[in-house]
Amino acid sequence: MAEESSRGSGGRPRKGVCALDLGAARVGVAVTDELGMLAHPRGVIAAKPRTAMLAALKELVEEEDIGRIVVGLPLDMRGTEGEAARRTRDLAQQIADATGCDVELVDERLTTVQAQRALTDSGLSAKKAKARIDEASAVAILQAWLDARAERRARRRGGRK
Repeated sequence: MAEESSRGSGGRPRKGVCALDLGAARVGVAVTDELGMLAHPRGVIAAKPRTAMLAALKELVEEEDIGRIVVGLPLDMRGTEGEAARRTRDLAQQIADATGCDVELVDERLTTVQAQRALTDSGLSAKKAKARIDEASAVAILQAWLDARAERRARRRGGRK
């Protein structure tokens, strides 16, 4: 699945990537900057009703010119999948169907911890940090994905200038 396979308005390749931290009540959202190097928070979307969440994601994809959606996959600490991962896989397929985007599942272990630390380090009160944890987790998922992609690209270039 090449990134350039998704098309935006006017038939040009979409460049944006969006990450989702799926929760029972809220879905944290993050999107890439124009250069595709940094993740930025885009708030949360209500997880229920499901049809409204999928419609909101479709609208986000159109507004932000998104071509790929990265979804956090909840693995246990041994790296194995349980019921939550199965539900996430099912929802990821629904998201792909609703938005027309390529959807990629990525290990989200420890992203909530990473997000909580970042919010605490930023000086937010515990109450304000709790309200922003979902989008901060989405940012952590997306930034990890972007960093891994940049590293893979650098290895492929292998020193070519």
